[in-house]
Amino acid sequence: MLIRIMRLLGGQFLYGAGLAMTVSAGLGIDPWTVLAEGLSLRTGWGIGWVTNLLGFVVLFLWVPLRQKPGLGTITNILVVGTALQLTLDVLPPARGLVAQLALLLGGITLVALASAIYLGANWGAGPRDGLMTGLNARLGWPIWRARVTVEVTVLAAGWLLGGTVGLGTVMFALLIGPLTQVAMRILRVSTRQGPASRATRTTRASMLPE
Repeated sequence: MLIRIMRLLGGQFLYGAGLAMTVSAGLGIDPWTVLAEGLSLRTGWGIGWVTNLLGFVVLFLWVPLRQKPGLGTITNILVVGTALQLTLDVLPPARGLVAQLALLLGGITLVALASAIYLGANWGAGPRDGLMTGLNARLGWPIWRARVTVEVTVLAAGWLLGGTVGLGTVMFALLIGPLTQVAMRILRVSTRQGPASRATRTTRASMLPE
């Protein structure tokens, strides 16, 4: 039990740190962080704290979708954004294209590794992934449609609010699935292990390439 908790929290902290690296690279970030950055620019709040707040808001959207949060859902809301903010507070922005690309690739790789670590704890989907699986369960949308609809919507909203969309956004979208698959194989995380919830299994599957 203790090892699972450490794996869950450690993986989620590393996930937030990886996101912070992509933000500091300044070349573009994933859709949800684009939205968090846009809201941060409008409110003056830190990106990490906005990320936590977004997690709580998304969790409320689970209610009509009849999704049930697990321990991993709650810790995701509390840990990822906090780790993102704490890392940003000490990580200087990259200067020069080579340094930016290195920081971006390092951040994406860390997010992939962190995903495999915390998913291996097998304690439920994060709030954003639960929204995707909820749309699948309640509306009958295929996972790809739910994911594309949600992420394109938040990306557009974040961009309109001033969030950074660019090369990094495309690289994140193309690399996160394959890198997560590699990390899961290295750490021997199975997509069909034990008592995993349907949401957790579907979340894992959605992160892997077709």
